[in-house]
Amino acid sequence: MLITRNCCKFMESVKRLKVEMVKTVCTHSGTFHADEALAVYMLKLLPQYKDAKVVRSRQPEDWEKSDIVVDVGGKYDGTKFFDHHQRGFYENFENRETKLSSAGLTYKHFGREIIKTILNKELSQSDLDFLCHKIYQQFIEALDANDNGINCYDEGKPKFIQNGITLPGVISRMNPDWNEDNSPERFDQQFTKASDFIGNVFVDLVKGYGNSWLPAKTLVREAIDNRFKVHQSGQILEFKQFCPWKDHLFDIESELKIENQLKFVLFPDGSGAWRVTTVPVEPGSFQFRQGILEPWRGLRDQELSEKSGIKDCIFVHASGFTGGVRSREGALEMALRSL
Repeated sequence: MLITRNCCKFMESVKRLKVEMVKTVCTHSGTFHADEALAVYMLKLLPQYKDAKVVRSRQPEDWEKSDIVVDVGGKYDGTKFFDHHQRGFYENFENRETKLSSAGLTYKHFGREIIKTILNKELSQSDLDFLCHKIYQQFIEALDANDNGINCYDEGKPKFIQNGITLPGVISRMNPDWNEDNSPERFDQQFTKASDFIGNVFVDLVKGYGNSWLPAKTLVREAIDNRFKVHQSGQILEFKQFCPWKDHLFDIESELKIENQLKFVLFPDGSGAWRVTTVPVEPGSFQFRQGILEPWRGLRDQELSEKSGIKDCIFVHASGFTGGVRSREGALEMALRSL
């Protein structure tokens, strides 16, 4: 009997210890937004918080009992409290100007560790820093700006409404409607759904940049190094297969101080044909440095071949930013004639 009682006491102590060891992540209750939904998900990607209990509360006693508090609490110390609503808060991410939300604050302190956890592979410090900045600029920064009421454009009336298709808009719609169940339990249930949704989008994005986008930089550098083998002008790049090249091209151009020299890119399109693509004037722009000849634009197949004098043409887009030819030689000729 004594052994049994001692065994029971031991098991109770173990259970109590396990409960005490479980960490708690706290954010505010009620209506939720994209920034804290992602912040909580990012924290739970980390080994130290993967089994953490999520508490949603505006009560100071709950903040004090928690291990980390995001988007609530009225202070930021970089250790436990990660709020951005207090007067005098102007934190930003390294060399960016946008004021941080709870997503940006969490990413600022844990971003590199989160990336390494998601990718689960060795990365050089330079590659890790490169990825961390890229992911912030491509994903986190827009959430920070949205939550802090910062417009993407300084002036001008938008041409269309996009709230319904942005991630913050989608997350906002996951809050319970005013005329349905508005209990705390319902809000918590929907918050978990929203956090999982935006978290999975984030994880997919990190994997894409780490496993596909980053390795492409080597291919772009090789193509730039070999540009004079394609043509003596050095204005045409050739890839043996398609890869995400645009962002890397601008970075490497700047590094080599050859800005604006490259005009066209050639690559096989996967169907046995070749594609000619223009180089934009800057990342994300629809304007290009040099377009495919205007008289060819909008034409296809035999008509295009006759007009251009290039065999086996497939098409030239009406805007002149891309075209297709069934042979590598034809694609090169299309680019050369357009220089």
